[in-house]
Amino acid sequence: MMKEPRIFVIVGPTASGKSDCAVLIAKKVNGEIISADSRQVYKGMNLGTGKITKKEMAGIPHHLLDTTNPWNEFSVSRYKRLGRKIIIEIIQRGKTPIVCGGTGHYIEALVDGLIIPEVRPDKQLRKVLQNKTPQELFKQLQKLDPERASTIDMHNPRRLVRAIEIATHLGRVPQKQYDPLPYKTLWIGISKEKEELEKRIHTRLLSRIKKGMIQEIQNLHDGKLGRSVSWKKLDNFGLEYRYVSRHLRGLITKEEMIHQLEKEIIDYSKRQHTWFKRNKRIQWINNEKGIEEILNSNS
Repeated sequence: MMKEPRIFVIVGPTASGKSDCAVLIAKKVNGEIISADSRQVYKGMNLGTGKITKKEMAGIPHHLLDTTNPWNEFSVSRYKRLGRKIIIEIIQRGKTPIVCGGTGHYIEALVDGLIIPEVRPDKQLRKVLQNKTPQELFKQLQKLDPERASTIDMHNPRRLVRAIEIATHLGRVPQKQYDPLPYKTLWIGISKEKEELEKRIHTRLLSRIKKGMIQEIQNLHDGKLGRSVSWKKLDNFGLEYRYVSRHLRGLITKEEMIHQLEKEIIDYSKRQHTWFKRNKRIQWINNEKGIEEILNSNS
């Protein structure tokens, strides 16, 4: 008798070790990994996003990495559509899908089936909004839809613009509705103590800079992938792309870049932690022993 299909979902803040955990689980459950990272879908954005390397994949198939070019738009709707197709294909191969990432909105759409409002991009509105700061966009959203403003990442201009777009066209961002996947889902969260996580963030940032992250981002702007990615677009990608691009433009020194970027990454990890902590289905662990215990208790 065949086992009922199940899905693993591996979540947690940046630099917590999600990718290594997912690979470890994939080896034990004959799995394939679906990335849930809103920036790792882009080609050429490797060191800047902390994208897993071929060596680190250890032969485990990974999906939804390098899906599109960084000068293109990539929506959560497209992510959900592609991800659900891949999940079905993995299950049809008799293998186990493992969703792994830190972009809560993408995971909510893919696994829980968050229904995305069908509002087409409004080029005119976006042109008006493009020069506003995240703070200005957040204030505008608060006036349009206070409820959506209370749950959104106020530092993410792309999400803010999209929420304003939806609220402008529909009057407000609709109450969340869901169409969940019809499979048993096992949620695992990777948690680290505050001091350990901050140390991991610091070490990883310096390592990525040493490996060529600054040059990688310069290459994106120089069009080494085929087309130039504008400074504004790089800034909108946030975190590493925002601060490295500002350094490359001469707006901040390298030392200022590292200091400000590290602080922003730590703040981002706190927002991720807050997002995932609301999900009571998640079983939190902090080491490989915890993985073994969860797998044994759910075998």
